[in-house]
Amino acid sequence: MSCWIVIPIKEPAACKTRLAPVLDEAGRRELVAGMLRRTFAAASEAGGKVLLLGPSRHGLPGEVPLLADAGLGLNPALEGAKRVALLERVDRLVLLSADLPLVTAQDVAALAALPPDVLGAAPDRAGLGTNALSLSLPAAADFRFHYGEGSFAAHRQEAARHSLPFLPIVRPGLQFDIDEAADLTASAHPG
Repeated sequence: MSCWIVIPIKEPAACKTRLAPVLDEAGRRELVAGMLRRTFAAASEAGGKVLLLGPSRHGLPGEVPLLADAGLGLNPALEGAKRVALLERVDRLVLLSADLPLVTAQDVAALAALPPDVLGAAPDRAGLGTNALSLSLPAAADFRFHYGEGSFAAHRQEAARHSLPFLPIVRPGLQFDIDEAADLTASAHPG
């Protein structure tokens, strides 16, 4: 079974702008690069082919595959990545947020090892957002992405629309992301 783990990442200057009140641009770039390195390392250790989706590798080596992003937003970019995975006959496509400072290889492996035809989704701590998705291909070929407000429920509904079994993947390393200033404090004292 072939598995791609795709990590979407924005252009460095556009990352984590909600943290501007507490971190200058250099600090945000450093934070994003550090979280991306950790997420990439966890994904690499979990197995499968790890690719970035976006305009930049944020300092990761040049041999790391970089999928093109036309700059139309996250949902269209993920649709493009799914189309490429389908063309390459990938069996499982895992989409993993880059801002997961506590993610482990075991967390990523839990997404990659789902049974065939099962769609898995990892909610954020509030249970509203989606920090990771695991799609079985080609069963989820027509699955539409709904990242944005309320994405976890929207992804559950999309799975139901396609009669795909939906499995929530609730793990601390997948739930904890950095979006707001309070998240920085919480990441220093996880618990």
